[in-house]
Amino acid sequence: MINTVAVIGGSGFVGRAVIEKLAQAGKQIIVLCRNSDRAKFLKPMGRIGQITIVAGDALDDAALSRVMAPADAAVNTVGILAESGAQRFDRLQGELPGRIGALAAQYDYQAVVHISAIGADASSASRYAQTKAAGEAGLKAAFPNAVVLRPSIVFGPRDSFFNRFATMAQIAPALPLPGGGHMRMQPVYVEDVASAVIAGLGLAGKKLKKSPEGCIYELGGPEICSFRQLMELTLKYSQRRRLLIPVPFSALKIGAAVAGLLPNPPLTTDQLRLLRLDNIVGKGALTLDDLGITATAIDAVVPGYMARYRPGGLFSK
Repeated sequence: MINTVAVIGGSGFVGRAVIEKLAQAGKQIIVLCRNSDRAKFLKPMGRIGQITIVAGDALDDAALSRVMAPADAAVNTVGILAESGAQRFDRLQGELPGRIGALAAQYDYQAVVHISAIGADASSASRYAQTKAAGEAGLKAAFPNAVVLRPSIVFGPRDSFFNRFATMAQIAPALPLPGGGHMRMQPVYVEDVASAVIAGLGLAGKKLKKSPEGCIYELGGPEICSFRQLMELTLKYSQRRRLLIPVPFSALKIGAAVAGLLPNPPLTTDQLRLLRLDNIVGKGALTLDDLGITATAIDAVVPGYMARYRPGGLFSK
């Protein structure tokens, strides 16, 4: 029986949703994050003493061991969209999952769930996708029963997709459509991703057709939308009228090279490589449905948090 779960990188967008679900399931939770002060908001999600926050570097084996040793299972939510300083794809996405798997095997864990991404591919032109694939392989080699979840774009009140472009629409006269905006995405609700983690740990209380142990799931919502369609929805929900301007990849490549030098780049060359490819659930893949989860539609959630971007603010009519 799983009593204690170690959550690696639990202060992020997906991590906080996972921790809330684990707290509701009555589990003890140990969270490893870089800054414990910034993660204090997690404490009220559980009862007194239920959530322990430990400050440390996940790449430090001693810190990782300190968090994982008392637990029965682990969830890894660590991932970055762009490299910055010491935050490198190779180490965080390529190496860390294997280390987590090795410690899980050492401590005789009951389950490990790893958040990867649709498009993880060792042969990809993107370093992000390459290292996601390497991380999965390293984890599986060390802990074969690990459950891998590959979400598409994740949405929710604190997401970095709809919120980013809605913020841009507040000040910019137009929104860019990379390559014409034809790339297809399958946005998935963050709460559905968190529910998938719970199911992957075997804590959902549902009898699944197939045990999740050792399986890879691709997580997408009920709608497949082009990038252009998602920008149109962003403008619709935020009640903004803006031009949507197709921008050739060749032109974006120059801008991305310059932007990539910034501390928090809006677009990098590596991200541009990903934007050339669809980000949807593959044919024949295991999905949310196989975990007993009904995917949540975009229009059931996104309009609610887009309201604050409307002219006049949240309480405008």
